[in-house]
Amino acid sequence: MGFFEDPKSALIEHLRTHAIRTDGPFVLRSGEQSDWYIDARQTTFSGDGAVAVGRAVLAEVPEDVHAVGGMTMGADPIAFATVVVAQSSERRMRAFSIRKEPKDHGTGGRLVGPVASGDRVVALEDTTTTGAALAEAITALREEGIEVVKAVALVDRSGGRAAATMAGLGVPYVAIATPADLGVGD
Repeated sequence: MGFFEDPKSALIEHLRTHAIRTDGPFVLRSGEQSDWYIDARQTTFSGDGAVAVGRAVLAEVPEDVHAVGGMTMGADPIAFATVVVAQSSERRMRAFSIRKEPKDHGTGGRLVGPVASGDRVVALEDTTTTGAALAEAITALREEGIEVVKAVALVDRSGGRAAATMAGLGVPYVAIATPADLGVGD
C-alpha cells in the first residue's frame, strides 16, 4: 500500500486482503446469518491498515469537525487512526468513545474522551448491517448536546437500511465500502 494511493482504494484493498472471511455461515450483530463475514479489526488493528483507515475516513470528515468516534469497540480504532492521520497533516481533531452502558463510578456516563456539549462530530462504525449502532451513538451524543454532522461506516452491508436510518435521523451518511467493492455479496 503506497501512501500516495487513493485512500478509499487502499482501504478497500486492505480489507479485501486481510478482513474478509468466506468460511461461514456467520451470525451477525443484527442476528442475521451470512455466508461471509468482514472482521474489520484485521485491518483497523494493524499498522498499515490503520493508516489506510485513517486516511480514508479523514477524507470524509468536514473541516469544521472537532472530534470523531462511536460505539466502543468497533469505532475506537477507527477514531484513533483518524485523529493520528489528521495530526500528521497538522489538522487538530479529537477521538471519543461511547460505552454501551453508563459507568457508575469515576466520572460516570457513556462518553469517554475529550468531547463535550457544543462540539461538532462525525459518528463512526466499522461494519453496519442495519445502522443500529450508528443510531445508538447519535442518540447518545445528542443527549449530551453534541452535534452529529455526519456518520461514516467503513463497510455497509445493509442494502440501504443504514442510509435510511441515518436519513431518518437527519444525519448525512457515507459508507466507504460495500460488499460489491469487497468482491462478496449476500
